[in-house]
Amino acid sequence: MAKAKAAKESTKKVKGKAKDKAKQVGEMPARQDGPPPVMALNLSQAELTPGIAAYFEKCREKIGYVPNVLLAYAHDMAKLEAFAGMYNDLMLAPSGLSKLEREMIAVAVSAENRCFYCLASHGAAVRVLSGDPVLGELLVMNWRAAKLSKRHRAMLTFATKMTRASAEIVEDDRDALRKAGFSERDIWDIAAVAAFFNMSNRLSSALDMRPNVEYHSDGR
Repeated sequence: MAKAKAAKESTKKVKGKAKDKAKQVGEMPARQDGPPPVMALNLSQAELTPGIAAYFEKCREKIGYVPNVLLAYAHDMAKLEAFAGMYNDLMLAPSGLSKLEREMIAVAVSAENRCFYCLASHGAAVRVLSGDPVLGELLVMNWRAAKLSKRHRAMLTFATKMTRASAEIVEDDRDALRKAGFSERDIWDIAAVAAFFNMSNRLSSALDMRPNVEYHSDGR
């Protein structure tokens, strides 16, 4: 009788543990309190120059926050100013490429490099500028599956080849852009944007830069 009772109690314990385990499988992991770190390195922010302080304030007024990539550079004002200057010139200055087209290049390159920060931030920009969350998601996942114009397909084909094998770019690749309607200056801009994001993707991934949480809901 004692052995039977012991066996019965052992069975109950096993069933109880299995039930608890099944319950745990369905539970969501606990969320961390407070904002996630900007990046993996613990670097102190340098004193902001007047120009950068004004730039950060403009970011807060326009979009409500300072992008984490800028905060990641903020330990060194010279590097931050150089990065911001190049970014603003490539992505916002007058160009034969629209702002949306430049963001599309950023996403296609970032998808090739699997850069979490840039896919989150520039995927959001594509959703907002296009007004089409499906397009934004397709570019992040696989731009080839998207319904794109001849112009945009040629543009992203070039940017992707640049990312995978830039040394293999030949005149036929540039000529494909000309046939799609791009000018010589446009081709420069496509190449410059693609090159910039290849650099930025690699730095972001190496330092584990984390996107602002707002990006994940923008344009959805």
